[in-house]
Amino acid sequence: MSDVTETGDMGVTGGPGPLRVLVLAGSSRRASVNARLAALVAGQVERSGAVVDLARIREFEMPVYDGDTEEEQGPPPGAAALRERLLTAQALVIASPEYNASVPGVLKNAVDWVSRFRPQPFKDKQTLLVSASPSMVGGNRGLWALRVPLEHLGARVYPDMFSLAMAHSAFGEDGDLSEPGLRERLAATVDSFLALAEADTRYLCLQRRWYEFLGDESSAPVTQRAED
Repeated sequence: MSDVTETGDMGVTGGPGPLRVLVLAGSSRRASVNARLAALVAGQVERSGAVVDLARIREFEMPVYDGDTEEEQGPPPGAAALRERLLTAQALVIASPEYNASVPGVLKNAVDWVSRFRPQPFKDKQTLLVSASPSMVGGNRGLWALRVPLEHLGARVYPDMFSLAMAHSAFGEDGDLSEPGLRERLAATVDSFLALAEADTRYLCLQRRWYEFLGDESSAPVTQRAED
């Protein structure tokens, strides 16, 4: 995790200190284009004046979710570690690949395990979804699939999403996006998301007025999310 930085041009402070953002690369592959995209997002977060915690899903090893395993052994250390990183952060960015037009199993499995903690850390978490893919749609279908469990858990998923098409040829030698228009759109998307996350952190009235899914009430207990 990076050190606390001085407030940048945006002045993202999140109340008494800088906004804390977990940027999670949802691919376990070493040469993942989504890990490269996550690094670009992390850089933009730091430039905004927020504190970034850059992580990869491979850091949080956990078996396939099984209710019997949970009952007998409790949650795995990887799930507990991811939960702690989520609790520390006030906002979350996930850079997720697309597997067969849906969310990767390793990422969905992590969501299922972490959802079993009480309190579960996704509820009310400001969340931005981004993706990179060699396909022409840039992994966008996978992001729509990922929205479903996150919004079910009460995460406040940002309406706009960033999908990088033809990602295998989109990065320059310096690691940045080659196309100026794409660089500008990514920066604008991240900055707009951070502005909303800061407002939600600073102005508590938003927490009482924004409901992401039917039946959600801020005073209601969190339901069991990963069940048979």
